[in-house]
Amino acid sequence: MPVTVMNPDSFIERDEKIAKFWLDPVRIQTSGGFTRAEIALLEKLVNQHNKIFQEKWDAYFNG
Repeated sequence: MPVTVMNPDSFIERDEKIAKFWLDPVRIQTSGGFTRAEIALLEKLVNQHNKIFQEKWDAYFNG
């Protein structure tokens, strides 16, 4: 059976807005509704908390 490799990602939602960031390396994948300034702030926060996001992602998907 083939092994599927998943890239760690994180979704951020607020009201009707959504953004998806890849975690390694951190980069925006998609966004809808957020301003450029908000995206820049979100990217900064994802970078600051990247280690814990990746640890939680790995624990959830790889148990």
